[in-house]
Amino acid sequence: MKFVFSPIQSEHYPAHFLSSGATKPNPETPERADILLEAGRASGFKITEPVNYGLAPAAAIHTPEYLKFLQGIYDRWRQIEGASEEVIPNVHPNGRPHGIAMGYPASAVGQAGYHMADTACPISETTWRSVMASMNTAVHATRQLEDGARAAYALCRPPGHHAFADMAGGFCYLNNSAIAAQELRQDHERVVILDVDLHHGNGTQGIFYRRDDVLTISIHADPEHFYPFYWGYASERGEGAGIGYNLNFPLDRGSGDQPFLAALDSACTQIDAFAPSALVVALGLDAHESDPFAGLAVTTEGFGEIGKVIGRLALPSVIVQEGGYANPALGSNLVSFLEGFSA
Repeated sequence: MKFVFSPIQSEHYPAHFLSSGATKPNPETPERADILLEAGRASGFKITEPVNYGLAPAAAIHTPEYLKFLQGIYDRWRQIEGASEEVIPNVHPNGRPHGIAMGYPASAVGQAGYHMADTACPISETTWRSVMASMNTAVHATRQLEDGARAAYALCRPPGHHAFADMAGGFCYLNNSAIAAQELRQDHERVVILDVDLHHGNGTQGIFYRRDDVLTISIHADPEHFYPFYWGYASERGEGAGIGYNLNFPLDRGSGDQPFLAALDSACTQIDAFAPSALVVALGLDAHESDPFAGLAVTTEGFGEIGKVIGRLALPSVIVQEGGYANPALGSNLVSFLEGFSA
């Protein structure tokens, strides 16, 4: 399996985020990627660095005004007297992203609120470079399939599945899994995105919610009392042409291997019915029992079983790293999944 990583991603080092009203250290740090990278090397994977694919892959998914915002907001923000070191919104328009008509502000503060769903994705001087490197990693892994590889793993950070077409959130800026799926659509009529992260892939769902060429499936902790709170319910099935092409499998908090694998079996039945010719796996390792977010209780061995089930779909696959935060089992969880997938 191809293993792709860009060291430029490590330049993004957010200081903190707001959780339940308290300022806490941001867990989406370079160290989590370091752990995964070292685990891959120790298991014999050859690491490949991506080339720069420019803005076009991102522009196929994200809006022009959002990409302009991400590229320029830090310099604009720092011109504000007394502004924080990182761009962090302090105002959000009510109703986003529910289609309510509203104006688009010219101010940096107003645009930060418009384009950032929460305080978990601060923007520093180095963020854009790392975000682009993360996207290039996903695109490069996708291009390996075009060259005949059966599967490729993209060690992306920052992650992407909470990013909407025009809004960052949940540590995510560009939606790497969505970008990979759109890249695959150039050669494949139907593509499936299977998200096995602890948290619902709300940005991915939003991007494809009205489309029938990309089936989006997410298995995650029930959002009734868990991030992202407003999305991820089983009743969300798509709209317009996309009705029936979005499937959510929310699990009770604390669910372990068996409930997760049962949901995965149901998801695979739906994938078979869709008859795709390519797959994007949005791989979150934060469903593990020792992950600091403590939402689910999948074991390291369970990740191996999850990998085996997905591998048996026998589809050309791009595995895009999403969540999974620093804990002693993080590297082992990745290796378990990749080895299971390749079995």
